[in-house]
Amino acid sequence: MPIVFDQVSYSYDEKAEASRRRGIMARIRKENRADVQDGAPPEKPAWGSTAHQAWALRDVSFTLEDGEFLGLCGHTGSGKSTLIQHTNGLLHPTGGRVISDGADLSDRRAAQRCRFDTGIVFQYPEHQLFAETVLADVSFGPRNLGLSDEEAVERSLEALRAVELDANGIADKSPFELSGGQQRRVALAGVIAMRPSVLVLDEPAAGLDPRARAEMLRLVDRLHHEGMTVLMASHNMDDLARLSDRILVLNRGSVFMLGTPEEVFSRGDELRSIGLDAPFAQNIADSLRARGIPLDRKLYDIESLASALSEQYRARNCDGRAEGKDAEGASGNNRSDGTHHA
Repeated sequence: MPIVFDQVSYSYDEKAEASRRRGIMARIRKENRADVQDGAPPEKPAWGSTAHQAWALRDVSFTLEDGEFLGLCGHTGSGKSTLIQHTNGLLHPTGGRVISDGADLSDRRAAQRCRFDTGIVFQYPEHQLFAETVLADVSFGPRNLGLSDEEAVERSLEALRAVELDANGIADKSPFELSGGQQRRVALAGVIAMRPSVLVLDEPAAGLDPRARAEMLRLVDRLHHEGMTVLMASHNMDDLARLSDRILVLNRGSVFMLGTPEEVFSRGDELRSIGLDAPFAQNIADSLRARGIPLDRKLYDIESLASALSEQYRARNCDGRAEGKDAEGASGNNRSDGTHHA
């Protein structure tokens, strides 16, 4: 089920202005003003023509393909969270279209269908836990689908196991008795219990300790490899480089880059110009390359960079030993030649 963004623009100011105009027109109609014809709203400036107007998204076009892991990054305020809320119709574009499974999400029914198949996990989802028990919280979504209690419980236990929690051990516990990492996995289970084919995550590892963070990202990676389409926003370039098939970079609400991790992170200077950076190991590789070490122009993580440097070290040592032997051989030949001539 591809999700297509077709020249999507969104302005919070525009939405507020539209609401304000509707209020004005309601008051005018109530007062029976004769100078208003056919309910036409007062003339307004064109999009973006006012200095104060803030655009969260501007002409964003891309396709989230079936089965892909698309990373999303950008500086704070670049439009990531706004874009995420467009993926299943929680927000509707000021201009342009979002198409999911061939349907325009501006249609209310299409948006409702999409929300069952595109699950969004917002930043700090544990703040949205509310039920008395873990099982009740996770089964809230399936019950809203109209499933029987038995089916809802079955799905919820399955979802808890999918996020690697002891379903039987914690089902009757309060979610607020769990650790932060466990609470976040419970929140993720509540989305998975709806059985979406697309999982959209806004900074899923934010605020977690190193161990819980690694477990969360490993879980997301596993879900992707089991067939789920994933869109994940993150500030961590190393995570995006390791997990993503492609990366979408936003800058001031517009698409700045879109490509494979290698294509995106090979443009480190451009990323730094908008307040982002390449992964740590890639920056080291770029610095070493600038100092004359002949590293390939590819995307490096710590392990692959260490391996490449080891190969360089072995190659240089082998060359050095070979040169030494050649020199020694040449010296011996000279001595031999000297004795012969004597």
